[in-house]
Amino acid sequence: MLTGLPLPALLEELAAPREVPGAGSALAVALATAAAVVQMAARLSPDSWADAAGVGAQAEALLNRATALVDEDADAYRRALEARAAADETARPEQRDWTLGQITAAAAEPPLAIARLAADLAELCAAAGARVEPRVHADVAAAVALAVAVARGARELVAANLTALPGDLRVEEADRLVAAAESAARSL
Repeated sequence: MLTGLPLPALLEELAAPREVPGAGSALAVALATAAAVVQMAARLSPDSWADAAGVGAQAEALLNRATALVDEDADAYRRALEARAAADETARPEQRDWTLGQITAAAAEPPLAIARLAADLAELCAAAGARVEPRVHADVAAAVALAVAVARGARELVAANLTALPGDLRVEEADRLVAAAESAARSL
């Protein structure tokens, strides 16, 4: 379980010469970090902003979900790699391809969830930016920059995990999420 590790140990796991954990887990960590920064900014702004506590609670919910995705992504990707390695070459090609397709599609779900959360966090940053205490405005700007980068990275993983065919709805959704995050960042 990656989320129980101290930061140096987590970074060692990410740097280890193996495929899992990979970029999806790293993106989830970055997103959780960005959500924590927004939560901090909201907590420092209750005197100047009536909705600060509510935004802080929303940021905490995003942080908690992103944290859970650190392990969910690693588990889904591990299952996909194991299934690919164990593919029964004696099985009918249609059955083998269908099974691998299901597992590969499942591996795209955590990165898509990360992209969704990143877009949500970017929108929360846009709403918070003008209302937080001026001393933490740059922190919110940094958090939205992280959210946009995470959305872009997650989009790449969705496409790669699906070995995407043109018109795949999940890739199109990830594209829309990246655009939404970028738009939110511009409004900050």
